[in-house]
Amino acid sequence: MSSFHLAITGTGMVTGVGLNAPASCAAIRCALDNFQETRFMDSGGEWIMGCEVPLEQPWRGKIKLIKMAAAAINECLANNQQIVPKDTPLFLCLSEHERKGRVIDDDNQFFLDMQTELGVEFHEKSRVIARGHVAVAVALKHARELLQERKVKQVLIAATDSLLVAPTLAHYEENERLLTSQNSNGFIPGEAGAALVVEAVHARPEPQLICRGLGFGVEKAYVDSEEPLRADGLTAAIKESLGDAGCGESILQFKITDISGEQYHFKESSLAFSRLNRSNNRQEFDIWHPADCIGEVGAVIGAVMLAVLKSACEKDYSKGAHILAHFGNDDGKRSSMIFAWQTVGG
Repeated sequence: MSSFHLAITGTGMVTGVGLNAPASCAAIRCALDNFQETRFMDSGGEWIMGCEVPLEQPWRGKIKLIKMAAAAINECLANNQQIVPKDTPLFLCLSEHERKGRVIDDDNQFFLDMQTELGVEFHEKSRVIARGHVAVAVALKHARELLQERKVKQVLIAATDSLLVAPTLAHYEENERLLTSQNSNGFIPGEAGAALVVEAVHARPEPQLICRGLGFGVEKAYVDSEEPLRADGLTAAIKESLGDAGCGESILQFKITDISGEQYHFKESSLAFSRLNRSNNRQEFDIWHPADCIGEVGAVIGAVMLAVLKSACEKDYSKGAHILAHFGNDDGKRSSMIFAWQTVGG
């Protein structure tokens, strides 16, 4: 069990429904989406629906990824003047190297190009975390280690990704993962950039969004496997995060996930929680999935989820003060987090 907790103190976001965190969170709260026909066509001759980020110029590829990440990071920096980039590590979350159609061929050069775009240099402990959906959980784990050593005051976690790439869409369509005119059990592709400011928890009079526990697991019956799904990997991740937080599942009031439309992930989430749920008095347990509004945004979804969670707690429309968040990759990697919205006294 870890007694060292993290606070999410700032957010930045660029999505298909808003060009900053407040706009994106308001749109997601209202269940608004920006799903439109893309320039890509499915095998049935119909336009693929997607959720594109409407930047001021029609950038694509690596340049757009850099622009989206930079906008989200700049939002965090603008809202917290105390952040000194050269003293602040930046963990940049990207798609897995194995993903078909990945446009970034050199992660380190991409990081340097992004710093050039921002006009700043970050702390030497900065790193790229190319882990897809679970990248933000991995970044929080590294952030906790750095902050616990008291070597830095804040850590920035940023993510940028796009599935609106022809080879990527072709791969997912071929594997019947994409929502098309030929397949109703699939996701709508999207793109986004998001950033988080993470600090050690300090005594403050107002409540904070606190990450109390982290957990990881591996699912053998991942989405493309032939194995029967028992949700062992996600169950293990949730159990580990509860143990890390030093609490039982009865404290949890709702969950937020990276589910983006495929039945497999709804089934997995339901199975995992049913194996842990021992609370007889639980009347309801809401499940939030922001991808309903912004599409499948790959490695960015974790940061989006936490930004949505922070906004919901601040504006008092969350379903409770103790929250489960979980994510999963196509290759079976799973992660879970336990969050609390609470005041920490001195």
